[in-house]
This record gives sequence, structure tokens and C-alpha cells, in this order.
Amino acid sequence: MLSVALVACSVKQPKMEDECLYSPAKTQFAFWSNVAEQMEIHLYEAADAAEFETVALTKGENDFWTASVKGDLAGKFYTVRSFQNGEWAPEAPGIFAKAVSVNGQRAAILDLNATNPEGWDADIRPAMPDMTDIVVYETHLRDFTMSPLSGVTNKGKFIGLTEEAPLNYLRELGITHLQILPMFDYGSIDETTLDQNRYNWGYDPVNYNAPDGGYSTDPYDPACRIREAKAMIQALHKAGIRVIMDVVYNHTYDVMGCALGRVVPKYFYRLNEDGSYANGSGCGNETASDHEMYRKFMVESVCYWAREYHIDGFRFDLMGIHDQETMRQIRAALDEIDPTILTYGEGWAAMSPAYPYDSLAMKQWTYKMPRVGAFSDDIRNALIGSPFDHERGFASGNPAGVKDVMRGLIACPEWSGEPMQHVSYITCHDNYCLRDRIAVSAPEETEETQLRMNKLAQTAVLVSQGMSFIYGGEELYRTKQGIDNSYQSPDSINTIPWENLDKYADLHDYYQAMIAIRHAHKGFRLGSAEAVQEHVEFLDADNDQVIVYRIKELEGIDTAKSLIVVLNGSEKAAQVEIPEGEYTLLAFNGEANVEGLSDLHESQALVAPYSATILAEK
Repeated sequence: MLSVALVACSVKQPKMEDECLYSPAKTQFAFWSNVAEQMEIHLYEAADAAEFETVALTKGENDFWTASVKGDLAGKFYTVRSFQNGEWAPEAPGIFAKAVSVNGQRAAILDLNATNPEGWDADIRPAMPDMTDIVVYETHLRDFTMSPLSGVTNKGKFIGLTEEAPLNYLRELGITHLQILPMFDYGSIDETTLDQNRYNWGYDPVNYNAPDGGYSTDPYDPACRIREAKAMIQALHKAGIRVIMDVVYNHTYDVMGCALGRVVPKYFYRLNEDGSYANGSGCGNETASDHEMYRKFMVESVCYWAREYHIDGFRFDLMGIHDQETMRQIRAALDEIDPTILTYGEGWAAMSPAYPYDSLAMKQWTYKMPRVGAFSDDIRNALIGSPFDHERGFASGNPAGVKDVMRGLIACPEWSGEPMQHVSYITCHDNYCLRDRIAVSAPEETEETQLRMNKLAQTAVLVSQGMSFIYGGEELYRTKQGIDNSYQSPDSINTIPWENLDKYADLHDYYQAMIAIRHAHKGFRLGSAEAVQEHVEFLDADNDQVIVYRIKELEGIDTAKSLIVVLNGSEKAAQVEIPEGEYTLLAFNGEANVEGLSDLHESQALVAPYSATILAEK
């Protein structure tokens, strides 16, 4: 098996990334296929023009087929096709196409340096002195910018996030990373009819290594989408915010509709015993990360985005379909670029993958993949209930989840290995948003009570030892009108309600204050399993709906000697015993302030119904 260094950086074996290497004097092509009897490139003057040249490829070592075409081909387009089993397969953009035509049907030949916005060479990742500082905010480009009240001119576009209003909002909220739903070229939106304002999350990959044209101001210009995606990342970096890319290597939009299926049929996919496509993704197919060349593709792809686009992290959709070794190699390859680049994902699959279970990147094996994180459905389900039923969780009055909340607060060490491998969250784009989840599980409660439950649940996330993750718009009390799978719902359902910034200012300010409290107190982000074991304890609450979480002996670690969090998941106020000391009250009864609300000089702490009390010992 190839070492990580060879997979990521080999000079002996061609890189899949080097499919099209442009220079003014010539363009070199290299495509991999282990089944082709012949391969050829078709060259086009324009995306919709007739072919002007066919170039035969020559098979070399390691099943790479290569050709060199003299002359300046900048602005031209190409497709590739292979002859196998006595017939020519359909044309396709290359497997590693980096620039594509409208709807991704042809690959474009570009000088990538010419797609760099002004100052790109000086773009740097915002400082991340400690990985425990991370607070992730997830959004979709349309969700965040489409409202008339968003303050964004270029709505639904990459460059919408270069504008002052969204950058100021995110910076003031205090998040460190913006996770953007898929921004690679995907298949469910027709880029020629963008005026129809169709919506989709984008979990249907066509070309993995080119930005989607629907987010560009000109989807017909292959360079435009690249330049504008880079400009967005550059602007976020200048605002001190890192960018996480949501990647979907686990399946493709369809098999024969993309290059993976057309150029090398079946190799990149797992198959059932009868030769049909396995379907661990629930989307009709699942890719085969365990196959050497798809593993190589995945490693090179994330490294390409990290180098060319300065992406700061990767969230892997249905990561449980991938094998553990691939995730370890991805982590090692990214470490060679920048060890602070994040890697985490969904530690599950939609259905049963066609691969040995104990070798998959499932959540319970996270500890076998150092520095690769997984979403914690443990703390999610315990706090607000499972998305598969309408039961309440701890934050909405169900004491059954107390022990799992406690496990989540210390980052579920039985599977996470290290705290930052535990992604603490309660909602994301999937399933109900928090307002709707609480509404369906506690419909008889008043809005005031439901808002208290909202704050309580998010507080637990922000004081947990894992990496904190917030679904964009929860701080503005967003609703999707009870729709739990809004992947193709209109903007009226998915758009973040900026009008709520005034109406629910108290909720927004609480989120902002809690993020500030997390940043201010290292005790909430100790960073190692050993430190958590040494410094964290749970005190007896004498109440099955109250949790008393203490981080102790913090001299030299935190400005506080100790931190105490009391979480009350009941409709009644509670009073708990705490160690004697002088405390600053950071949060109480739905209010929070990083500078403190008041002082406390007692050995008991009061906690209001459905709320958190947070104390910092002086």
C-alpha cells in the first residue's frame, strides 16, 4: 500500500489532480483508467461549440493515460472518453476537473493563477492558537443571504459573503469557523435557469473539484465561480473567520451522470454480490474509499481545496461510509499542509454499507482515527430527543437523558479519544431546527418556556468539553414551519429570518454572550482526555432533572479557580449545594454576561426552571 506521502505528494506516480496542467506553451493531460483499451480527449473552442480536435491518449505506468497538446489552450474546453468492452463510453469532464462549463458538462482549461482575487497570495488562515477555541456556525449560502433584511446585495452568491453586513454579524457573534453547505458543482440545480430560484442543499455531487456555478454571478464563465469562491474565503479570513467545506465523497448524483461512472465504470463504487450498486448512502450508490485510486482521489481532492482555495476544514457527509484508513490518510496529508485544518463528519451511514462494519469510519471507532471528529448524536438526543420520534429531551423536561447529557459534557470519552473529536451539537441542517423540534415535542408549552428550553439546550453545547457546533439561525429563533427535511424547500422555508434580530434580541444576545463565555474560560475547553479526567467532576444534585457540572483546580489554566454549571431540565426552580467560595455569576435565568451578572458568596446556587446557572470562582 502507498504511504500517505506518496498518496498525497508522489512524484513517481502521476497525481489525479494533474489531470489538466496548463501553460501558455502546452497543456498536459493525464487520466487514470484500469479498464480502458483506448482513451481520447475532445477539445472544444467553447462550452457549446463543436469539437475542433480529438487527441489520443497514450497508456503509461500505473494505468495513467497521458497526452501533451502544444499551443495556448486557455479558455478552451475538454471532455474525455474511454473505449472498453467493445464500445466507447459517453464523454465526460475529467474525474478531477477543476473548472467546468455551465452545469458541469465540459471541463475548462484555465490558468488557475488568473482566477486569484487581488491580494490572494497574501491571504492567510486566521490564527488558531488552540484547537479547543473552535465554535462552528453552519449555514447555506442562500439561507444566510436571501432575506431582504440580510443587508446583502449579491444574494445567494459567493460574493454575498464578502459584503460588510454578513461579515460584521458573524464576527460580532463570536464564531471561529463558518461551515458552508456543499459549494462544489452539484447536479440538482439547473444553472441555466437560476432566475427560477430553485433551492437545494447540494448533496448530489457531479464535479467534486470545481465550485458550483449557481453561487457565481456568471455560471457560464468557468473562471468566475472560482474567483468569487476564493474572494468569499479571502473576505471571511480577513474577518477572522475560518471556512469549512461540506464534502460529499460518499456517493454521486447518479452513476453515469458523472465522470466517476463514465470514465471508469464501477471501479469507484462498491457493488453488491449480484453486481448492482451498493447503497449505504440511501441515494442510489456508495463510493469505495477502500479502493486504492478512490482513496487517492479523496486525499488529493481535500488537499487541492486546502491549497488552491485555502479551505480551513472539511465536514464529511455520511463519513461512516468511508473506511478508517482513508480518513487517517486524509488527516495525515492535511497535516503536511497545515495541522490546524479541521476534519470531522457524520459517524454513520444512511443504510448498511457494503464493507466490514468494524473498518468503517463510524462514530464508535472515532478513537481509531486521531484528530478526526464525529458529530455526537448522544448529546443531541439526550438534550432535545431523537429526531426519529417526538419525545422530549433533558432540556425540555425528560430526565431519561441525564446520564447521556453528562457523558456529552465530558465529550463521550468511550468513543471520542480526545475532546475535540466530539462535535457537540443539537441541530444542523438535517431534521428539525431547534425551535421546531421543541415545538413538536412540547407543543403545550408557552413560547416563553420553549425559549427557555432553547437556551438551556444550547448552553449545554457551549459549556461541553467537545467542539461546539451551532446551526445558523438558531440564535434568531428560526423556524422551518415544521418541515424536518427542507433540502429542496423554497427560500420562504429555509431563509434565516433577519427580522427576528429585533423581535428575539434577547435570544440572540444570550447566544452571543455564551460564545464569549466559552472563549473567555479555558475550563470549558480543556483539550485533552487526561485534563478532563483530572479537572471535571459532577456534584450530587439530589434531583434527577438537575446536573451540577464542575471544572475544578483551574489555577494556571483559567482566570477562574473553578467553574460550576447547573443545568435544570425541569419546570421547577432548584437549589443545589456548591463548594464554598466567592463566585461571579456568568449566567442565570436566561441571561448571560461574560463580565458577570453579579457576585455570589453562598454555598448554594439557585437555578431557575429550564435554565442554566454558571458560576466562575474568583
